[in-house]
This record gives sequence, structure tokens and C-alpha cells, in this order.
Amino acid sequence: MKRFSEACNRNQAPILAVLKEVLPDTGRVLEIGSGTGQHAAYFSRSLPDLAWQPSDLAEALPSIEAWREESGAPNLNPPMVIDLLGNNDTPSRVDAIVCINTAHIVAWTGVERLFSIAANILEPKGVLYFYGPYRYPDHALEPSNVAFDRWLKEQNSVSGIRDYAAVESLAESNGFILGGDRSMPSNNRSIWWVRQTAAQ
Repeated sequence: MKRFSEACNRNQAPILAVLKEVLPDTGRVLEIGSGTGQHAAYFSRSLPDLAWQPSDLAEALPSIEAWREESGAPNLNPPMVIDLLGNNDTPSRVDAIVCINTAHIVAWTGVERLFSIAANILEPKGVLYFYGPYRYPDHALEPSNVAFDRWLKEQNSVSGIRDYAAVESLAESNGFILGGDRSMPSNNRSIWWVRQTAAQ
């Protein structure tokens, strides 16, 4: 029932250090693509003044719920289904959205919908945070990420490491401005944007 990811175990502390800088002190956070649920449990315990809402596909929810129950964090809500390729409910308003290692898994149409969701439910000045590997025009993809990109596409042809320029263009067209872009361990990036206009 409860799944474990060694990668989550390795990256949660470096990610938390960035989240402590970029997320509001209080408010509501929607995590899209919560995976095993490890991050939700870890972040909610470490950020007790934020109400943390995990989400993922239906098949992932039992593991997320198991981590939630084990954590005992009162600010960690039961997981909800959000399928970026489907039509389902989302919270009406949130102060931040966190999306870790999801943009390179879901189809590009899912990334587009993620930004659309963010534009509709984030409060003004709300933060949209992404973590994962990206392609940049000014330098070659690292060998480890070349291999990872090949593996992703072997699993599913719609997956793959995204071009940063394409993601940034999508952010801009949805009313976001870049808040920061930071190098992370294992050739990953922390990228966050800020919503510039009121939620619709």
C-alpha cells in the first residue's frame, strides 16, 4: 500500500530549503503529482502553518493516504484526484502550487492544463513551483539527463525532459512572471513563477 521512492528521500531536504524561501508563511498549498506521498508527509510536517493538499491519479492515492496517516500531520489533507489529462475538480483557491518531477512525465497537453489550472485557482501573487530536469538553449543536456530522457521516452512517447523556453513561454502566456531558477542536485532545477493577475 505505502510506496517508497529513494529519489524522494534524497531530494526532499534540498527542495524543502527552496520551498521555505518561496512559499508563503501561511495559506493553502496544492501539490500536483504527489506520487508516493513522501514529499507531502515531509513538507507538511516541516511547514506546519501551510495547509497541504496532495493530489495525483486515483491509483496513487492509497500510498499517499498511508503516508498521511503515518505522518499524523494535522495540516496534511486527504489526497484528491487530479488527472492533468482529464476533467476533474480542483480546489477553488490556493496560495501556492507545487509540482515535483511531473512535467517530464505527463504529456505536454497536461503541462498546458497545469498552467491553466494554476492561472484559475492561484491567488494574486501566488507561487507555482516546479522541480525537475530541463533543457536550456545555452548548454547541452547533461549525459545523465540524456540517458534519463531516452528512458522516459521508452516508457511513454509523450514523456520527456521539457525545453525550458517552451515552459517559460507557457508561463508567460498564462499571466506568470519568473520568480527564480535555481540549480539543484543531480542536474535538476527549482523553478518558480508568480501569478501577476487576480484568479479568474
